[in-house]
Amino acid sequence: MCHTAPNLLRALLSHLTKAISEYIIYQVESGAHCIQIFDSWGGQLPPDMWEQWSKPYITEIVSMVQNKCPKIPLVLYINGNGGLLERMKGTGVDVIGLDWTVDMANGRKRLGNDICVQGIVDPAYLFSPLPAVTEEIQRVVKCAGPCGHILNLGHGVLVGTPEEAVAHFFEVTKSLKYESSSQNHAMEESKLLV
Repeated sequence: MCHTAPNLLRALLSHLTKAISEYIIYQVESGAHCIQIFDSWGGQLPPDMWEQWSKPYITEIVSMVQNKCPKIPLVLYINGNGGLLERMKGTGVDVIGLDWTVDMANGRKRLGNDICVQGIVDPAYLFSPLPAVTEEIQRVVKCAGPCGHILNLGHGVLVGTPEEAVAHFFEVTKSLKYESSSQNHAMEESKLLV
């Protein structure tokens, strides 16, 4: 459609942008404490196509919501976002969600410490022995750094995942405390949200 009927697509995306923005504002006014915007197919677009056909509409949603609800944290998640991280930062959101194909250390390095990150334990880890799940959670948290990190699973729990592994994920996550060994920083505790 972007090639065969671009004007129609722009009109449709503008209409959806307005409707989504109004719905997000309604959610916030009804008690939502945080909003996550999913661009589930954005990672399927080449970066220049994403810049043209996705980013402007996400940026407009962010602007409209921030205008009406300036204190609400906004998270942007794009499945398959490894080629778009730096571009995602330009949308104005507060948190960039990494998918499990992006290494947390690399993602943090590319995005910097001035924006929060969300991510990401590969949900397939929950099929591993529980000590391996613990190690992966600890690795991701360490790579994310001492602040501005929301820990979660990539795109949810897979069908057939053992319930005890899900419970273990939550138990380990709730027990974590981040200690900084930096010479210039006192010991800090990060907030980990699940």
